[in-house]
Amino acid sequence: MRVVQVALGERSYSIFIGRLLIARLGSECKRLHLGQRCAIISDANVASIYGGSVEESLHAAGFQPIRIVTRAGERAKSLDTVQRCYDQLAKHRLERNSFIIALGGGVIGDLAGFVAATYLRGIPFVQVPTTLLAQVDSSVGGKVGVNLAAGKNLVGAFHQPRLVLCDLETLRSLPAREFRSGLAEVIKYGIIADEALFQKLEHQMPEILRRSPRILEEIISRSCEIKAEVVSEDETESGRRAILNFGHTVGHALEATTGYGKFLHGEAIALGQIAAAELSRRRTGLSSDEAARIRRLFEQAELAVIRKFSPAERKRLASAMQLDKKVSGGEIKFVLARRLGEVVWGQKVPPSDLDESLKSLGRERSAES
Repeated sequence: MRVVQVALGERSYSIFIGRLLIARLGSECKRLHLGQRCAIISDANVASIYGGSVEESLHAAGFQPIRIVTRAGERAKSLDTVQRCYDQLAKHRLERNSFIIALGGGVIGDLAGFVAATYLRGIPFVQVPTTLLAQVDSSVGGKVGVNLAAGKNLVGAFHQPRLVLCDLETLRSLPAREFRSGLAEVIKYGIIADEALFQKLEHQMPEILRRSPRILEEIISRSCEIKAEVVSEDETESGRRAILNFGHTVGHALEATTGYGKFLHGEAIALGQIAAAELSRRRTGLSSDEAARIRRLFEQAELAVIRKFSPAERKRLASAMQLDKKVSGGEIKFVLARRLGEVVWGQKVPPSDLDESLKSLGRERSAES
């Protein structure tokens, strides 16, 4: 097992990465001196596989858990679902020293975290991410929230978990498409902060796709280390934390305009990162060779790199980007790469360049690569 620390003073916490960790959940929660009553928030798919094991571990440690089950998928991340969770928490009389366990992928982590941040003005919560994407990204850092029809994560808060427990065994039951989706976030860490990680992914992608536990523990730990270091420096995204949004401006717009369901998050941000690489080649000096390597690595991860957009679709995407949380003074600010392992944030991009980057997604490869 590996342990990564997120250093935030009194709100610091540990990320555990290893196998067969769900059995330890109850004892680790007890070590945190959390209240006896707790709620497990999960979706129907995950609850049917891991809900019983989580409850058993909590019961053995003296906790009194209830289970709140939502439907699966991005559409569950809504204010309607939040209201239903509130009603269940109140019905079972959870108190301010009670806590919530988020058992599932990024949708559940964001949803359960937001419920925890707002119920009784905030109660503790623990993340038990069961997807690769959640283990390397959404479970760490305290950004929680839900979607509106107008855009992704427009209602939310910063609420740090007390513990993140990444059980690698849960990745065995993950559908292949969901696993590949998570690799988009891992690749992102290589682009924004660690060229050596990017090279490791280039060389070991076949083993990663076979879900080698040894390599997964390595890349998940390194991804968490990068995010922990960024979050410790800039918890509320007033500066450097913005680099974690590489590829997300286009990716979130793609999710919003297609109705939160056609694309998985990682699939959308894979395309967003390829578009960002093209913008980086045009605006911040990323070499054509490195832009091509980025595109090729997404291909190796078996993520789609080609998506043709009509002029009307490109216009809708540009409009959706105007609702992005990173818009300031009506201007969209992008994270762009200077080279592999180094990015800059707050970059203004002319509409013509943005349109060209979206057009480039429809070609087999950019003309310059």
